[in-house]
Amino acid sequence: MLKVALTGGIGTGKSAVLAAFAELGIPVIDADAVAHQAMAAGTPAAAAIRQRFGIAVMSPDGDVDRTKLGPLVFADDRARQDLEAIVHPAVYDAIDGWMAGARRAGARVAIAEVPLLFETRHEGDFDRVVVTACDEEAQVQRVQRRSGLSEDEVRRRIAAQWPLADKVRRAHDVIWTDGTMDDTRARARAVGESLLRDSVRY
Repeated sequence: MLKVALTGGIGTGKSAVLAAFAELGIPVIDADAVAHQAMAAGTPAAAAIRQRFGIAVMSPDGDVDRTKLGPLVFADDRARQDLEAIVHPAVYDAIDGWMAGARRAGARVAIAEVPLLFETRHEGDFDRVVVTACDEEAQVQRVQRRSGLSEDEVRRRIAAQWPLADKVRRAHDVIWTDGTMDDTRARARAVGESLLRDSVRY
């Protein structure tokens, strides 16, 4: 089975591309959704986050309130590193287990969307890396539209990640998402079909 990571900068269209891969029948998983689950009430990660960041970042039901946690970690490199050290091991363990399940089910290709793949130095866990990319101004506009964050806040979040150009250079495949949604879907389908063809070697 071909193990693939999908990554890219914030606002570069990873979710749209992941959906296009899923339409081809390829099993997919979203690491951000896994992280949500890892920080749910009663989990070890939620307890560790409460201990590190305080009750102010917790919701009344015991989940981590990401809207309160986000501004703290994106304004403080040490805080962000502490959060990543708590959450990322649980996320990668979950992805490993999911990949094993996909292999047992007979999947030819399985794709995990991992936004901070290079930042966490886990690219070696995968056979192929696909990167989504677009112009930075498009990133800013997209993230502002969906989040309501200020331009300065969005640019701070972009700056907290690896430069997109570095991710593009390290990718096996790059999907540019500057065009229309139909353009993006077509490019994603082409890459997905290529991955399915290449999977015979794995």
